[in-house]
Parts: sequence; structure tokens; C-alpha cells
Amino acid sequence: MNTDSRRAPARLFRPGGPAPRHVTALGALYAADCLELLPRLRAGVVDTVFADPPFNLGKAYGRRTDDRLPEGRYLEWCRAWLAECVRVLRPGGALFLYNLPRWNLLLGAWLVERGLTFRHWIAVEQSAGLPIPGRLHPSHYSLLYLTQGPPRTFRRIRTPIARCRHCGGEIKDYGGHRGAMNPLGVTLKDVWTDIPPVRHWKFKSRKRRANALSTKLVERAVEMSTAPGDLVLDPFGGSGTTFAVCERTGRRWLGIEIDYCDQIVERLADGRIERHANADVVDA
Repeated sequence: MNTDSRRAPARLFRPGGPAPRHVTALGALYAADCLELLPRLRAGVVDTVFADPPFNLGKAYGRRTDDRLPEGRYLEWCRAWLAECVRVLRPGGALFLYNLPRWNLLLGAWLVERGLTFRHWIAVEQSAGLPIPGRLHPSHYSLLYLTQGPPRTFRRIRTPIARCRHCGGEIKDYGGHRGAMNPLGVTLKDVWTDIPPVRHWKFKSRKRRANALSTKLVERAVEMSTAPGDLVLDPFGGSGTTFAVCERTGRRWLGIEIDYCDQIVERLADGRIERHANADVVDA
């Protein structure tokens, strides 16, 4: 565990920084633009960064967010905050970047040029999108997984054996070698077809209409790359999914959100977090 992650949140920042909007026993939430706050964070103190920035699709996130930038400006903005995320990442730490494939293709190459080690391009199936004339039907988002050198922590995730939802029988015979498989489940693949959209308003705020991330997606990234007590940074707090996951799994966290801190505080106070019937297993 990173001993720096045990510091009080204020001590992780250079003197003179803003006070957190909300503090728990495990983390602190800051109401700020990430490009204004990240430069004040000390270098090499974060174990994992999980970033889910706006996708530049013209969505209405809030008064201070422009989600319809020219391509060059959007990439320039992403590189600016990603450079800070790389700076604050400790050796062996992990960076997860969730975005459209068109952006992650370019940003991933740039991150490798800056010295990060490519680990995986994780395809997260999203089949709700509409077909686009003249193109294949886009049906996945990209979750890039990179590390600052060899990963300090990599915990194997296992998923339940797939079963028919009608008869309850197993869907695959695994080439006749079912009996030799690990009883804890199947090693997690880099194509995730089991991430449900967050539709229930119990896990959303009616004051924030933008999409909320599935806790299953975030929890896999956190469990895979950290141990309890490690420090997770999310520079785009959004609906607060990363912080809710960290609170439940015993990770320390730092969060930044420019528009919706009140809604995140409300969620953390209510303890709202999705529960999944078929839970993953961490084979540590």
C-alpha cells in the first residue's frame, strides 16, 4: 500500500489549495475544474486514476462544461489533464481512461509516447446506440488500461460461469474441459458484455440528467489495480460512482467535480450503489 495514500487529503496538495467540498473517513471531494486543481496535487501519490471525461458529443452536463469542442481543442484539453494524471501517478500505478474509441485511439498512443505501459484495450459493449449510415453499427465504448511501468498491483478478476436465463443450464461446455476449470469462475476477458446501463433513478439524481456509470465497470478497475487502503483519483466525479465504489471496498479516494458535487454528496450520504446478482470474484 502507498504510504502517501494514508495522508489526510489536504496534505496531498501543495499549500494554498482549496478546501474539500465533502470529506469522509476514506476520501475527499473537491468542487473545482480538474485543470485548476490537479497541478496542486503532489507528484507520485496516486495508485489508480479512473477517468470518465465528457465524450464531446454535445451533451448538457452543466453550466461550466462545453461538450461540443472542435476536435483539435478537445484533444488538447484531454492531453492537458492527462499529463497531470500521469504526473501524480506513482510507479506501478494504473490509469483507466473511459471514452469513445475514436478518442482513445489517439489519446492512448499519446500516453504510450509519454512513457506509460499499455496493458489492455477493454471493449465495453454498449448496444443501445443507433446505426450510423455508411459505417458499422458502433456497439462498444473503450476502457484503456495503462500503467506507470510494470503494474504494482494486478488482482485477477473471475466472472461467474454463464448460464441460460431461461433453463438455468450452463451455456458453454468449454471444449469438454469444464471439470478442469477454476471453481471461482472464468478469468475476466478484455471484452465486457455484461455491463448493464444504469437506468433506475434510485442510483441517479434527477438534478443531473447525464448518464451514470455502472458500478460493475468501475469496481472491476478498482479491484484489479488496487488493494484496500490504496488511493484512487477520479478527476470527473460525475454521478459519484467511483467514490461510492471506493467507500464500499475500502479504498481511499480523491474526487473532483465541476458541476454536481451536491448530487454526489447526496448519493454518498444515502449509500446508493448498484447491486449485481452475479458478482465477480477477486482471485487474489
